[in-house]
Amino acid sequence: MHIVLSLGGSLVNTENGTDRDYVLRIREIIAKNENKFGIVVGGGFGARKVAKKMREKGKSEFECDEAAIKITWKNAQVVADVFGDMAYPKAIKDFKKARKEACGETGKKVVVMGGTIPGVTTDTDSVLLAEALGSTRLINISNTAGIYDSNPKENPNAKKFDRMTYDQLIDLAVKSDRRTAGTNFVFDLLACKLIARSKIETHFVSGKNLEDVEKAVDGKPHSGTVVS
Repeated sequence: MHIVLSLGGSLVNTENGTDRDYVLRIREIIAKNENKFGIVVGGGFGARKVAKKMREKGKSEFECDEAAIKITWKNAQVVADVFGDMAYPKAIKDFKKARKEACGETGKKVVVMGGTIPGVTTDTDSVLLAEALGSTRLINISNTAGIYDSNPKENPNAKKFDRMTYDQLIDLAVKSDRRTAGTNFVFDLLACKLIARSKIETHFVSGKNLEDVEKAVDGKPHSGTVVS
């Protein structure tokens, strides 16, 4: 069985640089689990920074996306490097290659990807990877401790959901999805529709709460949000 992690780029690529120690903690969690894993890494601070600079230069959103995707590849390579022999050594850029390396006879325990094409977020990439690998569980690891009815950073009274249906998540994403490079939102609309079509149980946990991350990886109850 493969489990797919959508690893928020802001946990790997911060204002202070690459947080290899954090990636090592994720590696320790995965090493203890018997399943195989696919990891899709977001762009984080670097992607937001480069997208902002390019917009200031009048570049198109397509070009901003291309630049942000390159940052995700760099972040993904950092993750692959930290995982060492446990992972395929190169950041993978397409789903067929990921499936080949993950599912072949000599497949590694972990394959790592970044973004793929402009207009598609790493949220969506993670769901597509889950579909490609036949995964029924996806774990979204970000700076937010689950799904809320509004932005908890802006609304201190925001309500967190313990469980949601796919349709509830889609309705919330409709209000949040701006689809521009370097922005972040709960889970983009296309990704929401894809997990619904393939009935992929999706867990949303805070990457700062490594106990919750480990519980989600192990299929145990956690304090985040489960969508099914």
